[in-house]
Amino acid sequence: MTGIYRSIATFLGAGNFPVAPGTVGSMATIPLFLIIRGLSLTWYLIVVGVFAVLGVQAAEAMEKEWGRDPSRVVIDEVVGMLLALAGRPKGLKDILYAFVLFRVFDIVKPPPVGTLDKGLHGGIGIMADDMAAGLLSALILKIMKVLGMVR
Repeated sequence: MTGIYRSIATFLGAGNFPVAPGTVGSMATIPLFLIIRGLSLTWYLIVVGVFAVLGVQAAEAMEKEWGRDPSRVVIDEVVGMLLALAGRPKGLKDILYAFVLFRVFDIVKPPPVGTLDKGLHGGIGIMADDMAAGLLSALILKIMKVLGMVR
């Protein structure tokens, strides 16, 4: 089971990249997004939910093997990016906006992202701050769309 958890946690090895594995994991999410973005919002969120549940389990298992919040675990970035893209934008520019917003919120960790990062531990702790960063990114993208800044 450890091999399966390792594959999930590293998103099929994206987390093993030696430099900026979180950014690489976020970028590796884009092809997955392009495959699932045509789903209805309900089914899209179900898929994201499945990834989140598996991510919590895999992150928990790998944290026990690799230590607290290991950088190789990028399934949290995958789920966060999928949440950032929940509006299912069509244009590359809008996908890039989601990517940049998500990475900024994940790195800077404004509230509530930082609060979750410091307050929770284990698999849920690894996942929660990135999910909050993704939701915050989705909210900002929605505001940008309403203001006509994105399609």
